[in-house]
Amino acid sequence: MFKPALLATALIATIAPALSHAQTTKAPEVRVAEGRLAGTFTTDGQVRRFAGIPFAAPPVGPLRWREPQPVQRWQGVRSAADFGGRCAQLPLFADMVFRSPAPSEDCLFLNVWAPATARAGAKLPVLVFIHGGGFQAGSGDEPRYDGESMARRGIVSVTVNYRLAALGFLSSAALVAESPHRASGNYGLLDQAAALAWVRRNIAAFGGDPARVTVGGESAGSMSVSALMASPLTRTRFAQAIGESGAIMAPTLDLPTRDKADAATAALAGKLGASDLAALRAVPATTLLTAASDLRFGPTLDGWFLTEQPSATFAAGRQARIPLLVGTNSQEGAAESILGNDAPTIASWRAGLVRAMGEQNATAIAAAYPVASDADVRRVATEFASDRFLGHSTWAWMDAQRRTGVPVYYYRYARVRPAALATPTAPAPFGAVHSAEIEYALGNLHTFRDSYAWTPEDERVSTTMQGYWANFVLTGDPNGAELPRWAPVGAGDAPANRQQIDVVTEGRPFDDQQRYRSMSTVLTPR
Repeated sequence: MFKPALLATALIATIAPALSHAQTTKAPEVRVAEGRLAGTFTTDGQVRRFAGIPFAAPPVGPLRWREPQPVQRWQGVRSAADFGGRCAQLPLFADMVFRSPAPSEDCLFLNVWAPATARAGAKLPVLVFIHGGGFQAGSGDEPRYDGESMARRGIVSVTVNYRLAALGFLSSAALVAESPHRASGNYGLLDQAAALAWVRRNIAAFGGDPARVTVGGESAGSMSVSALMASPLTRTRFAQAIGESGAIMAPTLDLPTRDKADAATAALAGKLGASDLAALRAVPATTLLTAASDLRFGPTLDGWFLTEQPSATFAAGRQARIPLLVGTNSQEGAAESILGNDAPTIASWRAGLVRAMGEQNATAIAAAYPVASDADVRRVATEFASDRFLGHSTWAWMDAQRRTGVPVYYYRYARVRPAALATPTAPAPFGAVHSAEIEYALGNLHTFRDSYAWTPEDERVSTTMQGYWANFVLTGDPNGAELPRWAPVGAGDAPANRQQIDVVTEGRPFDDQQRYRSMSTVLTPR
């Protein structure tokens, strides 16, 4: 664990006085194992950015559905001024804003932000952040993940791309046959592993310390972090972890076995009229993704990256035993996922539970999520939808990790984001909707000035939240001057402490431990 008492001395020793803007007119250069890179400075010259760095060979042609292959060295100086192409994907989420060119299969790029004056070998802490998007969409170039603000706090920040949907997670017997590891699927997770290997080889050139890497992520990125902690290929490759809204944990997020994944591949091949693997590899990416859109390819038990359910790994204590900062938002799901289009009444609540969970489970859930009148239904349905979607799995991750005795910090984020400027009359949410915390935690409210009318209160919440996140990366402890005290959750069967971020807008509080323990046997859908 990092020592807070050493932080100030380390930063003073490793970061020279700030450069003037006049000194930063020449593009910053670094040498990595594969060659030289030329990046850019921020306008004030305080941060260097190196974008579009290849960390693996383009996964195209015969490398489609292969584990990531090494990057070929390049001659001369490679420009790292612009973001590389984001991984091929369909336009699924309206809140995703990209700075990259059009989607492409040639997409295995990462981006690095570092203090301008951090020398090579300065051993600054590193944050590697993995984007969300349900393993179907997203990119490391999205402004909400921008690493500049963290770099201004003395952190070398990295974002990564990874293969998505059917291009990242397709599995088949034919792929197993050609694999030296007798495995298939999980190529997107293997991309993340390759990015971490690149960081270990090269991050010192940017001033980072390969022994002080924190891996963080949101939604699918958070699920990825839990998988990286469980995988025998990656569990020793980083020192700390941050998970925002999601984990691959039973019972709600057990992974399919390979036979189920192979069945989805067979269905896809049938839709495309592809008779063999060569024919599937010849299908254009967009055609393939469109045909696969109703089959939902994602992580599986592939027998190599993941050899057992992550929940089994965590239950046995075989995961990375490292400090963890983890939590969820107060409105991860929508009441409509339970109620459908019905009016919010006690009768529609009960009927929705039966549809989603079965008669017997519906009774147990109704007891754990009581409603006194029709007026309570929408709020309670939202709570249950949020717990079923991500709340329970994230809690299970926290609960398993704290039993190892390492420091674990658990939060519930509740700040209601201002209405989008494009839709100012939209109904206000009950709480913090899924993914709303990202720009607060990473200090990136300014990247959405044209999207939301941020208030001084939003700025305050962001300052607090980013302070926690940065302190955790810097020292292994989120606490710091002028921040409310955040106690670790404690180990064993002790009640779990939970930090409420922006408690003013917190809805009806509940005991996560009591509710989630009682719901563990019934949260799996029929």
